[in-house]
Amino acid sequence: MAALAAVPAAAQTCRLALSLALDVSSSVDAWEYGLQNDGLARALTAPEVVEAFLAVPGHYVALHIYEWSGRGQQSVRQPWVAIGSERDLAAVAARIRGLGRSHTEYPTALGFAMGFGARALETRRDCWAHTLDISGDGTNNEGFSPDMARRVFPFEGVTVNGLVVGATRETLKRYYASYVIAGPGAFVMSAVDYTDFERAMRMKLLRELGVGAVSALEPALR
Repeated sequence: MAALAAVPAAAQTCRLALSLALDVSSSVDAWEYGLQNDGLARALTAPEVVEAFLAVPGHYVALHIYEWSGRGQQSVRQPWVAIGSERDLAAVAARIRGLGRSHTEYPTALGFAMGFGARALETRRDCWAHTLDISGDGTNNEGFSPDMARRVFPFEGVTVNGLVVGATRETLKRYYASYVIAGPGAFVMSAVDYTDFERAMRMKLLRELGVGAVSALEPALR
């Protein structure tokens, strides 16, 4: 794996700007938040995910992570960083584990969360492709709708994917398919609950990073 990261990211081309958006609305309790946070860190450092980030010689993935809940409650947890080595991903995972939760008591403003991600991706037009990876366990219940966000914010050329979590995931998958996801190859993946978040996020990252090994890791797609 070290050979994949031999060229410094600064000397490479950005092949993908990937922004990960994590739901911290009031429906996510402290235990679930811990599972989500640790699950993301574990997914980012899973060997197959590390390999996927570094799979295209001469190119890197720009990674950005934020938490979202109410209208004005979006908090960047990892500013844009060029992933050019396994060490870079380990550093991101350590950072995520070391941060406390940004918000606890706000509604689910999914449209605002999408707008925040679109604006972040707008700053990375140097990258060839742009993906917003938005996770959540509920439908929008504050502010403008996700489909309005897609019309108002700069989503041209952006793929929006979804990861839905919990007992209502089948209903949420339909909601995300109708109102949230957009762009080339957009998809929705689901986690049974937050104990399943790591697996679902790992599979989602592999698919977004363009790795054909996804099919070998079934039964991940639900």
